[in-house]
Amino acid sequence: MSKLLGVIAIATVAFAVAPAEAGKHAAVGCSGTNLEKTETAIENMADGDSKFVAQKEITAAQDALLNGKMGVCGAHLSKAMQATMSK
Repeated sequence: MSKLLGVIAIATVAFAVAPAEAGKHAAVGCSGTNLEKTETAIENMADGDSKFVAQKEITAAQDALLNGKMGVCGAHLSKAMQATMSK
């Protein structure tokens, strides 16, 4: 019985924390300000594979934003940001 209560307690904490974490990750990326900053960083990049990847990701982020898919937008925006930091 005590094992069952322990499992229930852990599951309750996990379900309470997961939506809060998901909200943080979705809110991190998809805003006009973040899109603009990332686009500026991409424009300043040297031509190459990283710039191509970043451009594809920012386009996908914009498309997701227009379709109301904030989580997808944030994911693509994050990938675009990472591409701007790679060599």
